Amino acid sequence: MKKFVAAVAVLALSTGIATAQTKIKYALGDVISIDELPLLVAVERAKKRGVEVEVVAFKNEDIATQAVINGQAELGQGTPYAALENVNVPIRFFVQLWSLQFFPVVANEHYKSWKDLDGQEIAVQGRGTGTEAIMILMAKQHGIKYKNVSYVPGSNVRALALLKGTIKASILDATNKNFVMKEAPGKFTVLPLGQVKASDESVFARLDYLQKNQAAIAVFVEELVRVNREINKNPASMLEERKKLGLLKDLPAKLEEEILPYFKEGVANGIFPNDGGGESAAKDDLEFYALSGSIKKPNPKIEDFWHLAPLKAALAKLK
Repeated sequence: MKKFVAAVAVLALSTGIATAQTKIKYALGDVISIDELPLLVAVERAKKRGVEVEVVAFKNEDIATQAVINGQAELGQGTPYAALENVNVPIRFFVQLWSLQFFPVVANEHYKSWKDLDGQEIAVQGRGTGTEAIMILMAKQHGIKYKNVSYVPGSNVRALALLKGTIKASILDATNKNFVMKEAPGKFTVLPLGQVKASDESVFARLDYLQKNQAAIAVFVEELVRVNREINKNPASMLEERKKLGLLKDLPAKLEEEILPYFKEGVANGIFPNDGGGESAAKDDLEFYALSGSIKKPNPKIEDFWHLAPLKAALAKLK
């Protein structure tokens, strides 16, 4: 009997199937919207395989990150390199969800170029986020200095603030950039970014948790990568999965219209990695976030921030 139980345990570990229902609290520092559809689909699929991921939306990325650091959540989402560099708890990224696809948007009544933002106020998602890193990097490249950087969580919140005039310069995701342009044609300008390569959203956890829960993490990573591959093959798959699984039922009609354009644009821009990002994503991140100032450590190494073993194991099973 003991041999039989041991054999079952080995089989479960090797196939990435949890022997019992595993529960994981997932800290998200943003409003759950269109961007999170791939995550929500992967969550539903992982649940069927014995890994129950509970997505909890926190007020901002700082609080979500602290939840992981303090052990209140097992996984977190974002790119908090600055925060993770300054804690004693070893936290590691292990899979990239999608790379940066953001658009600096300004009210052209006030600004028309990067130079016009010298000495002006801007609004970004949060401290240490990809949105802040992009805007800091652009300031360095264009030789300007902002008067103030405000932290306004939620791309949709910043979009509405732009339309109301309470914010005059910000940075939006593709969905809300398109929304603003449709709602107020001719009133806003998208400033050029050039080639910016880095993670927008990656998943991170305490290193000890990753090492102790390899089977459950492998299942979740497999589903995340599988969803991205489906999107790249057919962007409309997210419409089908949303309907089949009953996801984002309260999404406003105007944003519902943006689902397909968002995923089509994302696929065209190559933001959804078929391989979970891996070493190339880690290298791009270290270069980008070090250049923008988020990472202070000289000559940062991949192993200082990333633990790639779960992704490598998942990719081996997906082949």
